[in-house]
Amino acid sequence: MSWLPGVFMVDDTTVPILAKGKTVTGRVWTYVRDDRPFGGQAPPAALYFASRDRMAEHPERHLTGWTGILQADAYSGYGRLYATERSPKPLTQALCWSHARRKFFELADIAKSARRGKNAAPISPMALEAVKRIDALFDIERDINGLSADDRLAVRQEKSLPLLADLETWMRTERARLSRHAPVAKAMDYMLTTWDSFACFTTDGRVCLTNNAAERALRGLALGRRSWTFAGSDRGADRCAFMLTLIMTAKLNDIDPQAWLAEVLARIAETPQNRLGQLLPWNWSAESMPRQAAA
Repeated sequence: MSWLPGVFMVDDTTVPILAKGKTVTGRVWTYVRDDRPFGGQAPPAALYFASRDRMAEHPERHLTGWTGILQADAYSGYGRLYATERSPKPLTQALCWSHARRKFFELADIAKSARRGKNAAPISPMALEAVKRIDALFDIERDINGLSADDRLAVRQEKSLPLLADLETWMRTERARLSRHAPVAKAMDYMLTTWDSFACFTTDGRVCLTNNAAERALRGLALGRRSWTFAGSDRGADRCAFMLTLIMTAKLNDIDPQAWLAEVLARIAETPQNRLGQLLPWNWSAESMPRQAAA
């Protein structure tokens, strides 16, 4: 299918689902295609699924038959997707540097410690050093955002790769001196145990440093939970995921979801099946926006 990308960004968040007089903690998963950071021509899109739990079987089912690069956090539930025996082939794991940085930043947040006063935990100089080194990689990424995959890769191999090698050497040296119970050691282990997956961005220019696009795609849902409280059933959660797919894909293409959905509902009954693709957000914008402007 042409919709399927070479790179998927994935994330999930909790959603309460009503079950026999109480709620259970379900999940909404999102898979985001966004090729704009490397100048890709495919329009951005987001796909959502709901589930009653966070079992590994759900992403395995969602991604059945797909091969490519999965940009995600280090959730163990994705593990079988990277296994060599997966059919048709294992996915390539690309881990998120924002998740890794966050673990160090929490130990080096000077402003937060100042607000806590005497009760604040001491700032970790080692965590602060890690944040500075990681931020240097993010600085490079900001300069190459939107370039082609080949150009991004060339810059990364010239500028990012030496910084990455220095970071790994420094981190492994410092980690050897720490107790395994030290908070900063746990942050280091999060990266060092899967270092090749964090370094994936230096071998493929399509890979982003983070899966922030997927996190942003879930932000509205996380805020909305406070208003609508819970999904009334599994079917209600599925409908929520379906509507999120439509709304967020429209937003990613800079389309007003309400205006787009109104026109789709007005036209879909008279649109032949072989022309339904014309109603997709990225096609609708070119076709319908001029009419809106004229109106």
